[in-house]
Order: sequence, then C-alpha cells, then structure tokens
Amino acid sequence: QLVQSGGGLVQPGGSLRLLCRAPKYTLPYYAVGWFRQAPGKEREGVSCLSSNGGETIYADSVKGRFTISRDAAANTVYLQMDSLKPEDTALYFCAAKWEGYNTNGTSLRASLFLSWGQGTQVTVSS
Repeated sequence: QLVQSGGGLVQPGGSLRLLCRAPKYTLPYYAVGWFRQAPGKEREGVSCLSSNGGETIYADSVKGRFTISRDAAANTVYLQMDSLKPEDTALYFCAAKWEGYNTNGTSLRASLFLSWGQGTQVTVSS
C-alpha cells in the first residue's frame, strides 16, 4: 500500500514536492514510478526509480525539471518538481513494480505497475 502526500496549487515557475511512502523493507525490491493523468487524457509515465536506487528515467516533457529520489530508511520516494508549467497540471500517482532485490530495472508503462497510491492533485496556475 502506497500513501501519497504533497501536491497543491502553485504558480507557473514554482516548485512542489510529492512524497510516496511504501511499506517497510519494500523499496529494495520494487521500482517506483510517478504517473499523471490530466482530465480527458491518458495516464502518462513521468519518472521511475529502480529498486537499487541507481537508475532513473524521465518523460521528455519533464526532463531537467523533475527529479525522482528516495530515502530508503524512511521508505519514501520523492518527486521534486521545479519550473512547473500549466501543462503539468494533473492528478499524480505513485506506483510500484516488482523488480527483485537491488536491480536497475525501470519503466514508464503504467500497465506493468500493480500497486498504486491514492493520487494527489497538482495544479499550476496564476
């Protein structure tokens, strides 16, 4: 069970940080991804962090602006979002995908992720 926090309303150019808390001892076995879905659009993969914490991937639309990271001791994965744009407005989800112990696998395919957080709204507007 993944529990999300963070998000909210921010002006264009601003920053927000999303948090995704996972059950204890799970992060070394799961890749964790962030996805988003805007009204009327399909769910989009934003970023993913491997179970060994060493590999990351990003959608082209967020490269250079978003950063995924984790605190394994706190069982938490973060998505730092900087230089936010109105087109980043969406409902954001974290999700976990079994990868095995300490592997470098990542993915942005939502269908491969079986455990999902509850979602948190991010609105970028002046």
